[in-house]
Amino acid sequence: MTDPQHTPSASPTPGPASAAPSGPARRRARSFTFLVTLSLLAALLAGGFAALGTWQVYRRAWKLDLIERVDQRVHAPAVAAPGKDRWPDVNKADDEYRHVEVRGQFKHDSESFVQAVTEVGSGFWVMTPLLRDDGTTVLINRGFVSPERRDRTTRGAEPSGDVAVTGLLRITEPKGGFLRDNDPANDRWFSRDVQAIAAARGLANVAPYFIDAAATPPGPNGERSWPVAGLTVIHFPNSHLVYALTWYGLMLMVIFAAWYVARDERRLRQQQEPLTLRANGEREDAPLSD
Repeated sequence: MTDPQHTPSASPTPGPASAAPSGPARRRARSFTFLVTLSLLAALLAGGFAALGTWQVYRRAWKLDLIERVDQRVHAPAVAAPGKDRWPDVNKADDEYRHVEVRGQFKHDSESFVQAVTEVGSGFWVMTPLLRDDGTTVLINRGFVSPERRDRTTRGAEPSGDVAVTGLLRITEPKGGFLRDNDPANDRWFSRDVQAIAAARGLANVAPYFIDAAATPPGPNGERSWPVAGLTVIHFPNSHLVYALTWYGLMLMVIFAAWYVARDERRLRQQQEPLTLRANGEREDAPLSD
């Protein structure tokens, strides 16, 4: 028998609360203020990257012109080195690596050694004063010597009397090398600082430049002459095209990102417009409460 006090209860009818969960909420279009701010930021970034890329294009043109002018100076016939009346006008842009010639007498007892790393090895540049007939002095970088050839007696015969030196005009290198300061008190030199070397050696009327002596022919048996001259390295880094392409690439990335955001916003607004119109219509059709 069935117990009247214990009738089976009916299963509850699933209501709205038990319905299957809906998918993730759809993102709404961004506000007008946000889009204006984003557009201004994109325009500033794109304009800045474009300006940097254009600046690198101009820098590349300047660098190519500099390389061409220096190449012409190096291979031009030697001209007289600037005299004292021209010293104030000597500058890096117009005169460095100019092929020059100078005459005078070497003062070998006043030479200085500047630390150097060359294709021959590690050692020193030999900086020797050349006294000219007008009483002025020009420092000549006679070339490279290894530590074993630092002593003058190990290098063979030295040029004496009136000599003519041809080479490339170089601008003084003040203060020192990378992370190393010159130490005149201990006669340690890491750069070819003309004024400091002249002061340490008690030289007067010294030109504000020095000359890298041209290479000398080998001896009769092909032996190397010391110091080894003609080791000037002329190299101008020219990566401006790579930099320009990098900046222009960043500009295009910003433009693409701005276009993508604009397209996405337009799609969202087109999708939400019918929903908004429908919601407004439903509110208008709703009965007014008493």
